[in-house]
Amino acid sequence: MIAYKRVALLLSFVILGCTLNAQKAFPFHLPKEKPDQPLSLAMQRNYDQYLAPRPEHNELYSQFKYTELKGLDYSNGDGTISRRDPSKVIFHNGKYYVWYTYRHTSTPPQGAAKSNDTIPSSDWDLAEIWYATSEDGITWEEQGVAIKRPEKPQVGWRSVSTTDILFFKGKYYLYYQGFMEASGKRGDDCPVAVSYADSPDGPWTAHNEIVIPNGGKGEWDQYSIHDPYPLIYNDKIYLYYKSDFDGDPNLVRMQGLATADNPLGPFTKSPLNPVLNSGHETTLFPFKEGIAALVIKDGNEHFTIQYAPDGVNFSIAAITNSLMPIAGGPYIPDAFTNTDYGKGITWGISHAITAGTKGKQYSILMRFDCDLSLEIDDQEMKTHSNIWHYKPSDYYKLGLSKKQQQRIEAQNKAVKEK
Repeated sequence: MIAYKRVALLLSFVILGCTLNAQKAFPFHLPKEKPDQPLSLAMQRNYDQYLAPRPEHNELYSQFKYTELKGLDYSNGDGTISRRDPSKVIFHNGKYYVWYTYRHTSTPPQGAAKSNDTIPSSDWDLAEIWYATSEDGITWEEQGVAIKRPEKPQVGWRSVSTTDILFFKGKYYLYYQGFMEASGKRGDDCPVAVSYADSPDGPWTAHNEIVIPNGGKGEWDQYSIHDPYPLIYNDKIYLYYKSDFDGDPNLVRMQGLATADNPLGPFTKSPLNPVLNSGHETTLFPFKEGIAALVIKDGNEHFTIQYAPDGVNFSIAAITNSLMPIAGGPYIPDAFTNTDYGKGITWGISHAITAGTKGKQYSILMRFDCDLSLEIDDQEMKTHSNIWHYKPSDYYKLGLSKKQQQRIEAQNKAVKEK
C-alpha cells in the first residue's frame, strides 16, 4: 500500500510538471487585455491596478513640462517678494484667474527665533492672498490683494496663506489657512478660514469663523489642517486637506477629506481619514466617475497619480517622475459643475521654492503642462524613459552630506583594520 502511494505521488508530480511545461509563455506582443493564463503578481498589477498595461495608453500617466511665467516681479531676487501655493485656475469673462500666497517683507525669512512684527519666520509668514489674471496662461497681470490679514486676534492676523477657490451657486469662496502666530513656533496653528464674494475680483467678505476645526487631542489632525482644496462632487462640497502629525522622529504628511452641503459648513470629516497616505500638498480633479490625485513628495506612495472611484478610496493608477508639480493648481473646467464624468487636466500653475541664493530664498510661480485628460492624446507627455536626459552634474547635486561622508570613512577604516 505504501509503495502504491509513492507511485501515485510520483505520477502526480510528473503530470504537474508536464502541465507546467505545456503552459503557454507570456506573448511577445503585450496584450491590451489581461490574458487568461497564470500571471505573476507584478503582471496582475499591470492589468488590475493601472488604467492600461502600457504607460503611453494610461490616461492617468504623464510627464510634466514647465514654462516661465511672464509679468510677475520678484524684486531682483533679493528674497523680499515671494509667490507660492497657487489656487486652482478658473476662467471668467475671457480671463484666467489664479490666487496665491504673496509675501512682501523688508527682509527674507529669518526663522522663528528672529521673527517679529515685520521680519518673517518663513516664506509664508506675514503673507496675504493676492491674485493675477491672464488671457493665455503664460503672461499674467497682478491685480493686487484679495484677502488682507485681519486685525488681531481674528483668525489669520499673523498670516493668511495657501488658498484655493470654489465657485458654488453664483458665489466665489476662497479657503485659506489663518495663522495666529509666526510659523515654526508651535506646530503651525493655522485653521481653515473662508471669505466669499459675488465676483472673482472681490470684494471679499470674511466669514470670521473656523470652517474646519483641528481634530481632538490624540487625533492625526489635532495640530494642523493645511492646504484646503474644494471640489464639487456627488452633489456635495468635497474639501481635501493635509495634516502633519506623528513626529517620531519626523513628521508624516497625509491627506484628509471633509464634506458639506454649504460652503460655510458645517463640514463633516470622513471616518476613513486619512484618505491618502502620502503627499505634501493637495492637488485633485474629477476624472471619469471619481477623483484623481497628484501625490507628490512625502510618504510611501510619493510621486504617484492615484484614483478613487468614490472620491475616498484611492489606489495608485500611475507612477511618474520627481518633476511632478509642487503645490499644483490645475485648470479644471469641470471642478465645480458636479460632473458625473470628469475630463481631466492639461495645465496649471505650481511653485518652485528654491529660487534665490542662501539667505535670500523665495518662491516663484510657474506653469506646468501635462496630459491627464480624456480629450487629448499627447504622446510626447507619455514618454517613460527620459531619465537619461539628466547630466552627471544633476546627480552630483544630490551628493552625500558631511555626516554621511564621515560614516563611510569610518566604515572604510574599520574594514582595513580587520
